[in-house]
Amino acid sequence: MPYVFGPVPSRRLGRSMGINNIPPKICSYACVYCQLGNTIKMQIERQAFFRPEDILKSVRNRVRQVLKQGEKIDYLAFVPDGEPTLDINLAKNIDLLKSLSISVAVISNGSLSSSPAVCRELLIADWVSLKVDAVTEKLWRIIDRPHGKLNLHQILDGMLSFREKFEGRLVTETMLVKEINDSVKSVHQIGQFLAHLQPDIAYISIPTRPPADKNIRKADPEAINIAYQIMKSYVNKVELIIDYEGNTFSFTGNTREDILNITSVHPMRLDAIKAILHQTNTDWTIIEEMLENGELIKTEYESQTFFLRSY
Repeated sequence: MPYVFGPVPSRRLGRSMGINNIPPKICSYACVYCQLGNTIKMQIERQAFFRPEDILKSVRNRVRQVLKQGEKIDYLAFVPDGEPTLDINLAKNIDLLKSLSISVAVISNGSLSSSPAVCRELLIADWVSLKVDAVTEKLWRIIDRPHGKLNLHQILDGMLSFREKFEGRLVTETMLVKEINDSVKSVHQIGQFLAHLQPDIAYISIPTRPPADKNIRKADPEAINIAYQIMKSYVNKVELIIDYEGNTFSFTGNTREDILNITSVHPMRLDAIKAILHQTNTDWTIIEEMLENGELIKTEYESQTFFLRSY
């Protein structure tokens, strides 16, 4: 599997180069809306997955290539195929990547926030995102489907402790799912917690890619607007991230490799696939071959066609 992909357009990080430090779908959560499908292995024990030196080499080579092409990179973002803080080498990875003089971000579900070691390692990042989909036990278990040994109250307390020490940019993300956590009561409860946490930005998002549970739906526009207004009463800055990111992907020139690298963590819409084929002057038959060979999966969601890498 690739250690690096992109840069891809990020709703939060501009032009973000993704770092894949976790094998496919090893996670502490099995969120109903996960864009990468169902969790293959649930775990909360941290371990070493890949050699930090190998990750650095792969990222450094890609950064040089991208910069040579005259493109910019805003962040190196740990946004892997699972929960990034499960990597026991996370701190070493961040330290090594900082030698490239590009800001480092970690997008985490926050499930290991109660671990002092994890929090110490996250302190050296420049930008950290923590998931806050629910602050009550019942809703948390319905929407995030956590590992059985996790404790919600310890996680929330860990986030608050981390916030007191973190000097970088802290953001939160709340994914609103219709008829699960989009009620006025649920949003008020989340807002009350965020009032204590005071993230630099509280993002409200909705599923924009095919979810693990095909029955879930994004919150209605009215519910999104109400949630935004409620959240604004608790947090200084709230932003909606409810639109498609666009098709400004970066390419190496190897069409098959580029598509597989991006779709391994970032499902691509049909128009994005067509854009990369046009840019590289590649015929549609390559997509048909990848589908036939089982390299790609085609799926429909919200009247859009998406392509995902098949493992």
